[in-house]
Parts: sequence; structure tokens; C-alpha cells
Amino acid sequence: MKFLGLETGGKPIVILNKENADDLGIMSLGRVRVQQGKKQLTAIVNTTTRVIGRNHIGVSDEVKRCLNLQENSEVDVEVAKFPNSLQFISNKLKRRKLNYEEIFEIVKDVVEGNLSEIEIASFVIALHDFGLDLDESTSLSLAMVETGEKLKLNKRLVVDKHSCGGVPGDKTTLLAVPIIAAAGLTIPKTSSRAITSAAGTADRAEVLMPVNLDISEMQRVVEKTNGCIVWGGSLHLAPADDIFVQIEQPLSIDPLLLPSIMSKKKAVGANLLVIDIPCGRGTKVKTIGDANLLAKDFIELGKKLDIRTQCAVTFGEQPIGHTIGAAMETREALETIMRRKNVPDLVDKATHVAGILMNMAGKGGQATALEILKSGKAEQKLREIIAEQGGDFEVKPEDIKIGDFGFDVEAEKSGFVLWINNTSLVEVARAAGSPKDRGAGIYLYKKLGDQVKKGEKLFTVYAEKNMKLGRVHSILEEEEIIGVGDRVEMLIHEVKEVPVHKKAFILER
Repeated sequence: MKFLGLETGGKPIVILNKENADDLGIMSLGRVRVQQGKKQLTAIVNTTTRVIGRNHIGVSDEVKRCLNLQENSEVDVEVAKFPNSLQFISNKLKRRKLNYEEIFEIVKDVVEGNLSEIEIASFVIALHDFGLDLDESTSLSLAMVETGEKLKLNKRLVVDKHSCGGVPGDKTTLLAVPIIAAAGLTIPKTSSRAITSAAGTADRAEVLMPVNLDISEMQRVVEKTNGCIVWGGSLHLAPADDIFVQIEQPLSIDPLLLPSIMSKKKAVGANLLVIDIPCGRGTKVKTIGDANLLAKDFIELGKKLDIRTQCAVTFGEQPIGHTIGAAMETREALETIMRRKNVPDLVDKATHVAGILMNMAGKGGQATALEILKSGKAEQKLREIIAEQGGDFEVKPEDIKIGDFGFDVEAEKSGFVLWINNTSLVEVARAAGSPKDRGAGIYLYKKLGDQVKKGEKLFTVYAEKNMKLGRVHSILEEEEIIGVGDRVEMLIHEVKEVPVHKKAFILER
């Protein structure tokens, strides 16, 4: 046996010599059962003629850990039957409705690594092409919960919030969670890292405190402070979703949006939920009509899962606040919650989202949320959460480091800000190094409706590594980020030849 030293994304993978595979009558992407003593698992096969010698087997790190193997251990290998879930995937490809037992079998095999990427992709594409009805969405949500960990809090009310994403600079959670927790409600907030955005909520929170908590650590923080902001990927909550996302992203499809979000809320025991649906150009949801239809789906699925759900359709045609990028957004959120800086749109959105949840729970509304923020109770609660998660209770905005390199982008003419290209702003921030480089990002000086004079700064790009600014300059030469004019201009742009269609894909959890 040979250790390959490869992480294979949670899937158990083994490599067999081609001659041994032929003897077993198995081809690449077939399955074998690998056993040592009483431990066994099913693994997906790749074959080689060189790397692995005859009568030897190469194993991924996942197989090594699962079977607790040592170098040169002897294992038994035999052909394994194809899982029943493949027939259920085939049925969905034939447009047949799946029941709970069939969906559970598929999700279980996804989590246990019994399906190859091609097979999982077939399932995701079938969902994208043929859709899920309410029953299938419910079954998929419950199956994703049952195949992962669950948070068990001894609370009558557990509340939660989630954003569908798509708006740069949306640091709302850093204010909303402490406001809600300070109101006496329990909010175990799990968040994602950036997938297609410049920064995810977990990336922002990690600037202040550790977010890679396990279930027991998360429970301790919530029981002590009423709230938390942790990375969902470290908790094994609805783990199938992380695998599905790996398929959805390169294909630019997102058929699992509803069950993905709702399964994670069910897994933390939430019974009151508000979904933030940003709406407008550059967001996932373009029109108010589409937002209302999505809200209807969330509310109906919530009823099936015993989660009372309301939705907030919010304005998404410009960034929230003035900053984009993990460190800069976190600094702005901290300045706002400390009442050092007034960021009207950030305060308005955070207090409205918090207020909806508080109203659902009989704890007041937006005015109450605003009072909690102004009184300093929200700041105190945030600091309690930071300390319990292992961060610095006394952290100050100036402690948060921003990239040392950067340049200004100035207005080429006078007028007013007519539009902002959110998609291009995210592209610029990511080119500058965000989210991996926490200090990379953008500071916006002008927003929609603001008056601008020629030569005034529109925004500044920051980077931790000077070499990354070259890519930023290339993007800015090709794309206009902020539209400035003295009136609404009817001509958007001219098309003189067949255009290369460039469509942004937003995938955030």
C-alpha cells in the first residue's frame, strides 16, 4: 500500500495498477470495497500503469484516516456494487419525481463519498434542468440536515437571518447579530466564506475572532452570549451542501439555493427566520417581482420545515457602506457599532433586518433595534461574542490593518453618480487580492446620487501585494465602474460587433 499524500475533497479515492484492475474486472470510476480488520469503506477507483505497482494500492488521505492505515499495511480489496442512489439520479434525469427515501439515499452517498463528481454533477444538472417541487425541496432540506451534525439548544425560540448575497460590502451581520442577541434573543449565526464575492461574512468576522469553531464550542458561545458568528464549513452542518457547491460553481448554476439555506437553518434549530433578498442590477435577483416569487418559495418551504419565515426585499444596486474587502468592511462595521461613524445605509439595513426578527419574536421592531445600537448595548454584545470566540475584547478599528499599496481612481467629468457596476467592483477587489488577502479591497468616496467634480476621487483600491495592482489596472482600462453624468443618459452603450457575453455568477451561502 502507498500513501498518495492527496486530499480528494472528502471523497475516498484509491489508485490500482491497471493489471490488478483488469483482474478485478473494474474500470476507472468504478468502486471497490477496501477493508482492514473490521474497518471497511467503499472507494472510487483510478488506474495507472506506472505510479502503483502490481498488487499495491495507492490511497488518498481520506481513506488513510478512515481506516487508520499505516504505511505498507495490507488491505483486502474487492469489487463493490454500484450504489442504489445512481438509479434514483437516473430517474430524476428522466424527469421523475423523487421521494424522501430516494433523496436521502443520494445525499447520504454524496456525504459518504460513494458518488463520483460526474454522478453528483448529473444530479445537480437534473435539478437545474427539471427543477424541484416543494415536496422535493423539503425532502432535500431534511436529508441534508439528517446527514450532518445538529446544534441542540435548550431554548424555546431560536432565531436566524440569512442573505441571498450579491451586494458588495454587505457587513450587515456584524451589526444585526449583536443587536438581536442584545435584545435577549438567541441567534446561532453560521456564515460562509467568499465563493464568488470579495468577502463572505465568515471572512469579515475572522478579522475580529476565530470562526472555525466546532459544534460544542459554538454551543458554549451561544449559551454564554445569546449569539455567535462562525464559519459553517467547520461545523459539519448539512455537509452535502459544500460538495454540491463545488459542482454548482464551475457550471454557474444554483438549483439548490432554497434547500441549501433552509437545511442549515433547520440544523441549528431555528424556528424564526428572516431572509434578506437584495434586489437590482448586479445582484442574484434582478427584479422586485422575482424577489417576491423567491420570498414565496422561502416562506412555503419554511412552513414545511416548521420554521416561521419572513423575507426582506432590500435595495442592492450599490455597495453597503463605503468599503469592500474583509478588513476594510470589518473596520467600517466596528466604527459604526462604536458610534464613531454614521453609515446610514448600513445602519438602516441592519436595524430593519434585526427589527423584523425582533417583531416576529415580540421584542419590538426597527426602532427598538436602532435604540439598542445607539445605546452601546450592541457594541458590548459584539465584544462579548468576540471574547468568547477567542478574539480581543478591546479591539479597536485602528488595530485592523489595511493593505499598504494602492491608487486612486478619479472622476473624468463633473456631474452626479448615476450608476455603480457592482459586478466590476467585486472583480477589482478580487484582483487586488480579496478575500485571501484580508487587507485588499476598495474604499468608495461617492455613491448613487452624490455630486462629483472632475478630478475628485471616486474610489481607492488597496492591496497587500503591489504586483496584484497590475491586474486591477487592466480591468479598469476595459470597464467603467461608476457612471457619472449631469442627467440620466438614454444611451447605455453601442454594440458595433458581436459582443462577448460576460455574465456574472453569484454563489454565496
